[in-house]
This record gives sequence, C-alpha cells and structure tokens, in this order.
Amino acid sequence: MLLCAAFSATTAQAENYPDLNDDDEFSLMRALSDHGLHDLKDERWNAYSQATYIANFKPSFPAAYTNLNGTTNSLSPFSEYGFTATFTSYIGFKMWKGGEFYAAPEMISELPLSGLKGLGGGIQNFELQKNGTEHSTWYLSRAIYRQTVSLGGTSEEVKSGPMQLGGTADSRRFVFTAGTFSILDIFDRNTYSADLRRQFTNMAFLTNAAYDFAADARGYTTGLAGEFYFDDWAFRFARIAGPKEPNQLQLQYDILKYYGDQVEIEHKHVIKGQPGAIRLLAYRNYEKSGSYSDAIAALQADPNKNATTCTSDTFSYDNGNASAPDLCWARKPNIKMGIGINMEQSLTQDIGIFFRGMYSDGKTEVYSYTAADRSISFGTAMKGLRWGRRKDTLGLGYAQSWISSQHVAFLNMGGVDGFIGDGQINYRPERVVDIYYQWHVISSTWVTFDYQHLANPAFNADRGPVDFYNARIHFEF
Repeated sequence: MLLCAAFSATTAQAENYPDLNDDDEFSLMRALSDHGLHDLKDERWNAYSQATYIANFKPSFPAAYTNLNGTTNSLSPFSEYGFTATFTSYIGFKMWKGGEFYAAPEMISELPLSGLKGLGGGIQNFELQKNGTEHSTWYLSRAIYRQTVSLGGTSEEVKSGPMQLGGTADSRRFVFTAGTFSILDIFDRNTYSADLRRQFTNMAFLTNAAYDFAADARGYTTGLAGEFYFDDWAFRFARIAGPKEPNQLQLQYDILKYYGDQVEIEHKHVIKGQPGAIRLLAYRNYEKSGSYSDAIAALQADPNKNATTCTSDTFSYDNGNASAPDLCWARKPNIKMGIGINMEQSLTQDIGIFFRGMYSDGKTEVYSYTAADRSISFGTAMKGLRWGRRKDTLGLGYAQSWISSQHVAFLNMGGVDGFIGDGQINYRPERVVDIYYQWHVISSTWVTFDYQHLANPAFNADRGPVDFYNARIHFEF
C-alpha cells in the first residue's frame, strides 16, 4: 500500500526539490563541478542519494473494544514503538537530445505500529509499506525513460537534482515518461505538502488520502505518462498498472485489461508578487475489486459466505469473525473514480499555505492507498528566516477523512479492508493535526520533531483519541 514519497520532483516542478548544490550543502555533483569535472548547467549524467530514519512512539489510549469478535484490524490501545529506515540512490543519464534514463535502487527496513492496522487516512508515518520487514529489503523503485519534445516559448533553467538533469527546458514542451515510477513523481505535487522526507510525516499530507492511485504495496507502478506544458498551464495524463491483489506487491501488467487512469490540469499564477498554483485531478481505476454492498449481499444470501470461509484461491485479509462479510466473495471487475483539487499559495517570502480535497465514489475496497473515501487537508509552512534559521521549517497541518455509507455498513458488520476494521463502528470522520519543526543541523542533514493528534482512529468514535510522537533524521548527498 504505502509509499516512500518521491525525493524530488520531475522537470515539471523544478522548484520543489531541495537544492543540494548551494554553498551550504554537499553533493557529489557540486564537488565534481568545483574541480571542473562536471557541468551542473548541462549535465550528461548525475547521481544523488538520500537516507531517512523515522522513529514513531504511541502511548496507550482509551478504547471501548479492540478486534471485536475475532476481527483483526484494530490499532493496539497499548503503547508501541515503531520505525522506518530508507536509503535511495538516484542515477540519471542523457542519451540524446531530450532523451533521459533514470534508475533509483532503494532499501527499506521497518517496524510498523500494530502491524500497519487500525488507521484510515491518517497513517502516522508515510514511509511505511504494507509488506515491509525489519530486515533490509532492496528493490528498484524507479527505472524510467523520459523524452522531452521542445515546442518553443521561453527558456527556463532546470537545476540539477535527483531524477533531474541540469540544463534548460522550454516553457512549452511535451514530456513522455515510460517505465517504473511513483505516480506522485508527476501528479498532485505541492510545494508545501508532498516531500514528506522534509515536511509532514503523516500520510494524509503526502497526497489526497482518498486518491486510491494504482500502485504496488510499496507505492510504485509501471506505466506511461504524458505532460504538456504551455507557459503557466500544464496538462497531464497517465495509464498505470495496479496490483493483481489489493495492497500486494505483484502488479497486473496488462494495462489494456486492468488499469488506473488519471488526468490533471494545472495553472500557475502570481498574486501580489507571490507564486501559487491550482491543480484539478481525476482518476479512474478498472480493477478486480470487491464492492462493500456486494459483500454484504453475499453474506445475507448465504451465511456460509462469511469472512472465515474464503476459499484458498481467493485473496482475503484472514478475518476471524464468522458473522462478518468478506470482500473475497465480491471481487469482480469494478470501476472506482475520484476527483480532487490541490492548491498552494506563497503569502510572503517565508510563508506558504496549501489545501487539498478529494471525493472518491467509495463503492469498492481500497486497492492501493489509504482506507479513505473522501478527504481534505490544509495547513501552512514557515521558513526560519524570522529567527535566523533560513533552512529550518515550521509546519502545521490539519487533515480529515470520511468513508462512504456502504463502507460504514460493511465495517459495522465486522468486515475488514486492507487497514481498518474493529468489529463494529461508531462512525465519525477521522481527524489529525500534524505539527513539525525541521532543524537544519549541518550540511545536508536535517532533524525533524513531529507531533500528531488523531481523533476517531479508523473512523471509530469508540476508540481514541491517540497521540503520536515522531523524530526524523534525513540526509541528502
């Protein structure tokens, strides 16, 4: 399910990634450039890396019940400690005019709280992956071919960075991407709430919590994307592969049979000298998924079609509640759709604000992202210029998620989806406040202290609220 956020933006959003080549930061590319061995303004190749460790602590919290009647997806009410550790290298080559190849090998080690169960749209650590372990796991997160076709306009500088070769690009261009990547490398970017290795740590601020984009259990996919830029406007579209089974690693590569489509339109603007942007995003998945209403109907028609009797050749979440419906009895080709908005605005040189909101139809199970059907998030980030710490950042965000009436009915009968299910539910929206301070310690090193307060975990007012205390150390080089 879950996602390592993109460490950098693509050439489309050059302003979003941290500049490791300024006077205060170290990078191999800058060191080679200083010795006349590399041209940062016209790169044929580059290489960057990052390492991030996030520690999570949750004290005990009140709960009227936990894993009622044999269900399996409650957040533990006892105190817990968890962590994630990731390392990624980003390697890029220019092969011909406009043609670039990139690869990003990655490692993760993790210990999720409660086995990554019991939270809806507000999972406290965005790095967590559904199938991760405490042992180090290596994989290729990205392997792409990118072709840029220049169409005129003004020439813009593209700074050297991860997954981005230094050079220039026309303000009017078409960019084609094919291979393995995260769809969030391209879609739903936001200056103040997207790069969670340096910003918020709660997943509700990585993208729209209700954006159930097609991806494997690590958050990556294989597919095709196109981006058309015309000065301040951008139009994007993509078709990508989803998992063969919900929230699992193996992808369904036949994107003519099952697929995830998305389109996005963006307009950048300037208000009183300060930049901003508005983006509209829509997605449509066609996958072999389970409808909540169909699962309930199957149980009502035949009590033997319950959560404990799923056959060995059907995927299930091993729910032990014999009176509960199960999505294993309802999976068939289904369509899931959603539409959302993403806004950002700089207010001053050091303060920016953001807002996201998305409405998904909520008829079928979560297939790749969080257990939310509708979501909003908003907040602000302030750089430390006012207190003499220009590379520090203070952030405050609020996020809220909802689920559909069908989803509520399914959970209230004891059903579970990929992440939530307490056995019954006293439905309320799930709400989270996330406050962080990012401290620039030394060159290329940041330490972040993060506090989160989450009400109604898994949309259940009978449990919580719960607090999370997080610490993150992040290196870039």
